[in-house]
Amino acid sequence: MTTTTFADLGLPDALVDALADQGITEPFPIQAASIPDALDGKDVCGRAPTGSGKTLAFGLPILRSIGNAAPGRPRAMVLAPTRELAEQIQADLSPLAASVDRAVAAIYGGMAYGPQRKALSSGVDVLVATPGRLGDLIDEGDVDLGDVEVVVIDEADRMADMGFLPIVKWLVNRTPSDRQTLLYSATLDGDVAVLSHHYQNDPVRYEVNGLDDEIATDARHFFWKVSHTERTTRTIEVIEAAKPAIVFCETRNGADRVAGQLKSQGMRVEAIHGGRPQAHRNRAMDKFSSGKVDALVATDVAARGIHVDGVAGVVHYDPPQDHKMYLHRSGRTARAGNTGVVVSMVRPDQELTMLSIQRELGLNPTIQVPAPGDLGSGGAKLPSPSARVRTKKRKKRKRRLL
Repeated sequence: MTTTTFADLGLPDALVDALADQGITEPFPIQAASIPDALDGKDVCGRAPTGSGKTLAFGLPILRSIGNAAPGRPRAMVLAPTRELAEQIQADLSPLAASVDRAVAAIYGGMAYGPQRKALSSGVDVLVATPGRLGDLIDEGDVDLGDVEVVVIDEADRMADMGFLPIVKWLVNRTPSDRQTLLYSATLDGDVAVLSHHYQNDPVRYEVNGLDDEIATDARHFFWKVSHTERTTRTIEVIEAAKPAIVFCETRNGADRVAGQLKSQGMRVEAIHGGRPQAHRNRAMDKFSSGKVDALVATDVAARGIHVDGVAGVVHYDPPQDHKMYLHRSGRTARAGNTGVVVSMVRPDQELTMLSIQRELGLNPTIQVPAPGDLGSGGAKLPSPSARVRTKKRKKRKRRLL
């Protein structure tokens, strides 16, 4: 079987060599599928969850095709829903951009305007931005989107979930009508389908199973029935058995409160959520990545757009909104062939919600009494995404027969 290379996809030697310097020699499926079409100037609509390689899928064609920007007039615009994702995209693309004499900058809220204005005034070829901060800088005259040749809407489903679609549309409407539009999302229905219909021209569509679903199936999943006051003690037991870990809470205040409770018990933890200054969030992530803390206590802002290898455990301190968010959260562990455990703390008043999520995941609904010693073995395994689809189809047929 012949292996496809980045050179085979039509990328210049400078980019191919820069990728090789990072040990990247073989494209992921979404990259191999979509890069040739993107290089041909076609609009692309890709179902590609976090971890599937979509940043290079859109970033490499951009770096191959755009020219240098005038001050305050970027040639490509990448919209991302969170600060962390914007920062990660910049980090991934900047060394590659340098190989072809292009500049990448990220602008997002929570940071001072001065350095961002300075970067824009020096000329940014690829502008990565969260919608709110970019809108502010446009209003203040620091950015003009009239020269944008390529627009990327990354994690469009997350944009919709966070209520960003109105400003996303406002921003895209300020770019030339003959732009190329690349849209990537974990799902392509609902609001995302409407967005594609209005802003893409006969897009080539790709649906690639992302790593989030695959990773979730490799972890062992436990559902513990706990009281309200018991959750913190049980969370400590999970962290001690499977660290580093990420503990997910529903609200910012909840994340701060749980982090304080864990610290009072001698645990090394940091809270991370949208209410913390960006500098604090960066420090927390650095400590977590380097092993200086045993756990992050996070809201769902950390469930997407962040890739940290070696996470051993995930705790759903508060239940997720639905089975999709369960998969996104849980997908932080058991990556790259590593093992992992996922533990859901289920209060009595939350049992019906969690049982419904288990059914959507294709699991036999069950919530058990905590048994921390069992974390070393056992636990439920999620069926593959295709098996879950087959199960749902069977359920639908049964309902019609009834």
